[in-house]
Amino acid sequence: MVRRKTTVDTWAMKRPAWNGEPPRDGEEAKERIIAAAMRCIDRRGAKTSLSEVATELGVIRQTVYRYYPSTEELFSAVGFAAINSFLDRLVEHLAGISDAAELVVESMAYTIEQVPKDPYLGLFLNLGEADSFSRGATSATVFDACRYAFARTDVDWEALGYTGDELTELLEFQLRVLLSFANDPLPGRDGAQLRAFLWRWVTPAV
Repeated sequence: MVRRKTTVDTWAMKRPAWNGEPPRDGEEAKERIIAAAMRCIDRRGAKTSLSEVATELGVIRQTVYRYYPSTEELFSAVGFAAINSFLDRLVEHLAGISDAAELVVESMAYTIEQVPKDPYLGLFLNLGEADSFSRGATSATVFDACRYAFARTDVDWEALGYTGDELTELLEFQLRVLLSFANDPLPGRDGAQLRAFLWRWVTPAV
């Protein structure tokens, strides 16, 4: 049985594939799909569909399915792509803080406050796939990105003894605490109360 083409598919097929600029390889195709998804999310938020992303790219849905079989997988890829951008903003926010304990508290508080507001990371958190998100957030890729971000702050981690595995363990500790807030946020704390809570219970580990 031949599937009847939808209006979106038919319209996409009338345009040059990839809007006339085919990707060089699979990696570029993924990058362009993610970029198109971000543009669609800017307009439609969680209502974004794979069909809309395909239309944005000038391809049929099957082309997007080849790389991302579901909306959830595409949104996850968008979330991971947004992590580096968020870390850049975090490092800028932390500029001038040279005390390790203060930086750890502020980095966690800022992340807890800002991630749900990020149109891509916030959508990622609301996918309802907590286990999948937890595994991704503690992946080697995320650790590497976080290590690079912390190395760009004004704290002399090496002088404090945080090198190699020690710094990785500190980052893992932070990420696991942040995951608990992401999966089960506690309402009712303002910024000062959140920072006081983190200072009381997190800084002894630093």
